[in-house]
Amino acid sequence: DLAKDDTVIIAVQVNGKLRDTLQMPADATQEVVHESALKCDKVLAQIEGKTVRKVIVVPGKLVNIVVSS
Repeated sequence: DLAKDDTVIIAVQVNGKLRDTLQMPADATQEVVHESALKCDKVLAQIEGKTVRKVIVVPGKLVNIVVSS
């Protein structure tokens, strides 16, 4: 328990390419991570005018947002 981190850095990808990172509490739910990833400025610039097909959340590691034009 003492070695466990309080926060984790989560990579945010759009179509498999790294666009941003988030620093989130280690116990954050998938829904909270999902919403935070979609609100990032860098991500918003990439998905603007496109359709979000799928959002894949790997808890504590990454969020991949799949979009199509």
